Amino acid sequence: MLGIIGGSGLTRLDALRVDRQELVATPYGEPSAPLTFGHFDGSPIVFLPRHGGAHTIPPHKVNYRANLWAMKQVGVDRIVGMAAVGGITARMAPGVLCVPDQIIDYTWGREHTLFETDLDSVTHIDFTDPYCAELRQTLLTAATEPGVVVNDGGTYGATQGPRLESSAEIRRLERDGCDMVGMTGMPETSIARELGLCYACLALSVNWAAGKTDGPITMAEIERNLAAGMGEARKILANLAGA
Repeated sequence: MLGIIGGSGLTRLDALRVDRQELVATPYGEPSAPLTFGHFDGSPIVFLPRHGGAHTIPPHKVNYRANLWAMKQVGVDRIVGMAAVGGITARMAPGVLCVPDQIIDYTWGREHTLFETDLDSVTHIDFTDPYCAELRQTLLTAATEPGVVVNDGGTYGATQGPRLESSAEIRRLERDGCDMVGMTGMPETSIARELGLCYACLALSVNWAAGKTDGPITMAEIERNLAAGMGEARKILANLAGA
């Protein structure tokens, strides 16, 4: 079953026919919100708003472990994590959608693993290719029928937040090879791998990152690009749900 974790700009799915909601208990506390079970264009999905239903949970306070555990507990095996990001390289201009293939973790202090206590042995996961190749390709294919342009591949730089970055920090991320910057990519991506979930990210660039244009980054700019880009993202998700 397909699960969708909505980020900024996607706290609900307008085309989702809701069947029920359930708050799933987990060993790691409560998820960000009750899981919404429904049908998206006729196909069953489970939806969860990452920042809570009212968008009140900041990136560094999201209970990533509970969110993903709850999804797996109810039978989800494929997850698309939606992400609003800042564009760093030229291919990630505002309004561009991308299915990244790599990630660099700059976060700190987050509960970032399930493998901490009561272990039979120390556990390591292979994170060479952090995203599920099969789901990445399915996402890209789902964009072709509605004719949505999506970048194939790119490196997501995951920062701590909730503040935006300085221009010097963005220059560092660019030197490191990052194409985009966001605040929720980790540890969501790695915990999904620990749980054996097929996970991919659909990222929408909502602004140029700090120092890439003259003047400050404004919420008006971000909200304008979110509104336009999420309309295109919904077309992909609708097609994906039926795949």
